[in-house]
Amino acid sequence: MTDLASTPGQTTQVTTGLYIGGEVRDTGETYAVADPGKPGAVVGYAAAASKQDVADAVAAAKTAFPAWAALGAKERAARLAAAIEGLAELRDEDAAILSQENGKIRMEAWIDALVFDIRFQLALALADQVDQGKILEPAPGIPVTTTVAYQPLGVVTIIVPFNWPIAILGASLPHALLAGNTAILKPPPTTPLAITRVVQRVAEKLPPGVLNIVTGHDSEMGGLIQNDDVAKVCFTGSVGGGKKMMEMASKSLTRVTLELGGNDPAVFLDDAILDDTHLDRLYAAIFDTTGQICMNAKRVYVHRSRMDELVAGLSARLEKAVIGYGLDETTTMGPLHQPAQKTFVEELIAEAKNAGADVREFGELPGDPELQGGNFLKPALVVDPDPSLRVVTQEQFGPVIPIIPFDTEEEAITAANDTWAGLCGSVWTADKDKANTVAAQLLCGYVWVNDHGATRLDLRAPFGGMKHSGFGREQGIEGIRAFQDTRSIAHLDEAAAAAGH
Repeated sequence: MTDLASTPGQTTQVTTGLYIGGEVRDTGETYAVADPGKPGAVVGYAAAASKQDVADAVAAAKTAFPAWAALGAKERAARLAAAIEGLAELRDEDAAILSQENGKIRMEAWIDALVFDIRFQLALALADQVDQGKILEPAPGIPVTTTVAYQPLGVVTIIVPFNWPIAILGASLPHALLAGNTAILKPPPTTPLAITRVVQRVAEKLPPGVLNIVTGHDSEMGGLIQNDDVAKVCFTGSVGGGKKMMEMASKSLTRVTLELGGNDPAVFLDDAILDDTHLDRLYAAIFDTTGQICMNAKRVYVHRSRMDELVAGLSARLEKAVIGYGLDETTTMGPLHQPAQKTFVEELIAEAKNAGADVREFGELPGDPELQGGNFLKPALVVDPDPSLRVVTQEQFGPVIPIIPFDTEEEAITAANDTWAGLCGSVWTADKDKANTVAAQLLCGYVWVNDHGATRLDLRAPFGGMKHSGFGREQGIEGIRAFQDTRSIAHLDEAAAAAGH
């Protein structure tokens, strides 16, 4: 797939192709993948699929579906387990590539690839449950015995975002394949290289057409959604992108699962524990991946009596932040992924300053001439802002966080729920019962207690949002059921019918 330079941590330019019907396909057109930390630098080149390439991928998956679906779940699990063997052997190389095309630090990129493997293993552990249906016995007025069974949908398209592409794929791909579907992966246009390398190694060990990879420009990708042969699209991305997916899928009545943005509240009650352990957790929950994680904390609500303590704790950690290139081992915070996102976050910070908010910025931007003009930004705390400011109402997706005081739990819950989003949230308190009471009132799909963020996500549990954060669930048996349909077969029970039931 690519040759790697001998210099540790550095790569030559990577080139990836499509993978359709069990074969690598080169395309006449490729496109450059930019390095967000080094203006003008190119990490590599990805194949740019045509509409015909997309149609061929759907056709290959459709052709492979009957034989793959005919296998029992346990047999599919065995083949999938064999297909992911050895992924770790190239994880260091995959992480170096992902760090360069994404911008995040190397360790996060390494964990990104690791989580894909972990999620795959957890999904395969559910093989015994995949085909488990149920039998409905005759009942008064219902003289039939009905068997309810699960069946795969067919061809599914999985679309993942730039921020944690390989890990996020692990929340859906193994579940789709284990359920008996065949799949087409559409990597993110701006970070296609590492994920294509990883997934191609898996696809090569499966029957041709079971797993396909199509990279390229969004303008050519409509056939992955608007196609009567595509049964479902699983999309992770922005709210705007989710709405576009629904609109496109409506033309062919293609099913959709949407995992969209978040504006996650972290609620610190008056008895919250604010020692180093808990403050480290909060810091990671806000600033991991330079704030570019959908389930990061995006708003912090803290009881007024603990406000100064919490702000001081985060400030002490931000003062130690090292902003720099992702492959530099001393870097703790890399660049934002896109220039447009950097501009957006800068606008949020400027708006807060102009409104008179207490904005505190930290760290030093890189001095290396090679990094000048990169998407680097100083992390910031916005202390006690007006709740109407965009830094509070919109998803920042960057290294800035509003910290807002409250006086009563009711006030905190109301403010936490006063948003378009409903992905995740967290409650911080020493009282377990109080934690459960508050957590049950947060309008979101997943709540942590005394913690927050992707590093602590229970990868066995169903995950997904409410409101504009999307619908449908990934992970766990619920994630497998999302890629299945039910069929009921009813037999008239002659004895029950004769008895007048």
